Amino acid sequence: MPLNKHTPALSGAQIQQFIEDGFVRLDGAFPRDLANEARSILWKDTGCDPDDPSTWTKPVIRLNHYTQEPFVKAANTATLHKAFDALVGQERWLQPAAMGTFPVRCASTEDPGDAGWHIDVSFGTENPDFMSWRANITSRGRVLLMLFLFSDVGDADAPTRIRIGSHKQIARTLAPAGEAGLTLGELVVSGIPETEGLPEATATGAAGTVYLCHPFLVHSAQPHRGTRPRFLAQPPLLPRRPLSLQRSESSYAPVETAIRNALGTIG
Repeated sequence: MPLNKHTPALSGAQIQQFIEDGFVRLDGAFPRDLANEARSILWKDTGCDPDDPSTWTKPVIRLNHYTQEPFVKAANTATLHKAFDALVGQERWLQPAAMGTFPVRCASTEDPGDAGWHIDVSFGTENPDFMSWRANITSRGRVLLMLFLFSDVGDADAPTRIRIGSHKQIARTLAPAGEAGLTLGELVVSGIPETEGLPEATATGAAGTVYLCHPFLVHSAQPHRGTRPRFLAQPPLLPRRPLSLQRSESSYAPVETAIRNALGTIG
């Protein structure tokens, strides 16, 4: 059901889930018709024939930076804008202008080669070595990680794996490094291993589902064991204003509260 201007996108329980678990699932965040339109564009760029499964052999096909109307509309529904306000704060995020990277996954006997646990680091990306890209305690350059499902994704369709509550450990690992933060390589050695053993969730759902995730959430790809290729985008939500963990006003957005709680910050 479409939201009116007074209907919240997220309940209080969902906001608390985001703070504690590091993510919240929004069903029907954008229309299935937009997913279908976008997927027809993506199929052409994969080089595969949607009617010939013998062409769906690569374990992963990476497609980048889509600015066509179906993608931009999908990222900017009223439901999502209200959810961004609820999690990040009004006027603290930039309206998405593109959909970003699509790792299209197909069933294959090949190892996809990218199924390690990680967080999406967000600055220092001018370095050609992605293991040198960085994240810091105020998540410079990113206020949410988002997973947009452009196809139906079941348990066998390579759903993104999520370590529930892992954002808390990453916050505690990043805090001593201050504004400089840590590289992905450093986090792989210290921080991410300490999230092993946490319960897991998988990003399944119908086309039009969006998972809004804390930027420190540890997640992983996995091989596709289903039938039809999986189409998922993973754009960041960019900041209009940096996150702040200490400021004069007492009201913090849930994305900030999650970090503060992990660090034991009071007041």
